[in-house]
Amino acid sequence: MSTKAVKNTVKKTSAKSASKQVEFKYARDTKCKFKFGAHVAMAGGISKALTNAMNIGANSFALFLKSPRKWVSPDIKEDEVAKFAELCQKYGYNPRTDILPHGSYFINLANPDAEKEEKAYGSFLDDLKRCEKLNIGLYNFHPGSSLDGDHKEALKRLADNINRAIKDTEFVKIVIENMAGHGNLIGSNLQDIKDVIDMVEDKTRVGVCIDTCHTFAAGYDISNQEKFDEFFKLFEDTIGWEYLSAIHLNDSKAPLGANRDLHQKLGYGFLGLEVFRIIANFPKLQNIPIVLETPVDKDDTVYGEEIKLLEWLQDKKSDDVEYIAKSEELSKLGAKERAEHLKKFETKTSKTAKANAKRALQGDIGDMLSKKKKT
Repeated sequence: MSTKAVKNTVKKTSAKSASKQVEFKYARDTKCKFKFGAHVAMAGGISKALTNAMNIGANSFALFLKSPRKWVSPDIKEDEVAKFAELCQKYGYNPRTDILPHGSYFINLANPDAEKEEKAYGSFLDDLKRCEKLNIGLYNFHPGSSLDGDHKEALKRLADNINRAIKDTEFVKIVIENMAGHGNLIGSNLQDIKDVIDMVEDKTRVGVCIDTCHTFAAGYDISNQEKFDEFFKLFEDTIGWEYLSAIHLNDSKAPLGANRDLHQKLGYGFLGLEVFRIIANFPKLQNIPIVLETPVDKDDTVYGEEIKLLEWLQDKKSDDVEYIAKSEELSKLGAKERAEHLKKFETKTSKTAKANAKRALQGDIGDMLSKKKKT
């Protein structure tokens, strides 16, 4: 082939590549006042998260920086780092404010076992280094558990490790997520999070992510305007608005105060659609990532429909006819699962009450016998 022919071929290929546009399933509304998004997959390379986010019309997104179920994962390749930055610029995502990676489920910085605590810290720091390699400004993680140890000591261990991590990194903000409250988990009440933040030395490098399902499961009712306002007033008084850095949006399969971390699709669960209408009309949440973690089967493009639902809820009033119809429609779709989980909750509550009554009775009998012996 002649040089001229080669040049012509190159020109045709370039023109073809330039004209080829990637088609996405859901159109992204960049004029939306809120950063509605979802947790997207990154299989095939970290840069895939960008196209997956665009495919669901997301204005923010979450992702795992490595396998959340392994202690050690391969480093991110340099070409992927470059491609990630290129796509952020191309699609208009600010990595410092619009992306919220989620930490590994294994990490427990409050572990009373020193060896396990150190192993968790290594994985935690690795995540933070990956964030900074990708120029990502936020990192969300579960605060862990005191296990069988003292709870206050666990809070101090957690804060100490956050302080270590801040000194070992440059700019990424560490975002603590509130929890559903089962077992010895840290963060099921707002006071836990406040106590940890109080012990963090550089408070510009720490924030909070409020998960709607976790909040409800922990016993904070946010299902209507009055209760929602009460909770966020408590958040403001206890922790402070300046620390609110992200929201995780999930309905709850379990009833209020069940201490079960069971995410549900918006409007299907015990929270109902109303809280999400309130959020979609709450100006104080406009500048932070609002990320869906609702259940998906295999294809996370279903998040696109929920993002469009959230965008549709903007400017809707609670007495809007269309809104009421949509709320009732979604509630019916989740009715069967709500009934199943309510039955489980009532059975568990009944067993717990009987066990407590039995222990109390045994205690009373023991006291009576003790008094008789003394007499």
